Amino acid sequence: MAASRALSVLYPRAVSRLPLAASTRSNSNRASVSHLHRQHYGRLYPVLLVGIDGSTTRLRYQEPKRILMLPLDSTTLPEAERRARLRRHFPSKPKPKTEETFEGIDLETYKKFWKK
Repeated sequence: MAASRALSVLYPRAVSRLPLAASTRSNSNRASVSHLHRQHYGRLYPVLLVGIDGSTTRLRYQEPKRILMLPLDSTTLPEAERRARLRRHFPSKPKPKTEETFEGIDLETYKKFWKK
């Protein structure tokens, strides 16, 4: 009997709070049930896709870029071309430059330019 009284007290409160009448959202996600019905970027940009063999295809991409290049698999290249590509990507260290000395310069020829 005490349990029925407790249930009767709780019942009107549960009915008054329906989940459908909670709150309204006035934004782009208002009608989303399973997922957002909007793309991450609302616009797609025309892009030129360059394949490994050099073929080109025009497609629409979500970021504004002019050219997209597919990566090249270096294991399929001949050894000489693979080394040449690695040399271009990782150039050798620059050689130290030798400083010029004043030993070979005759200072008397430039004496007229000095201020007294």
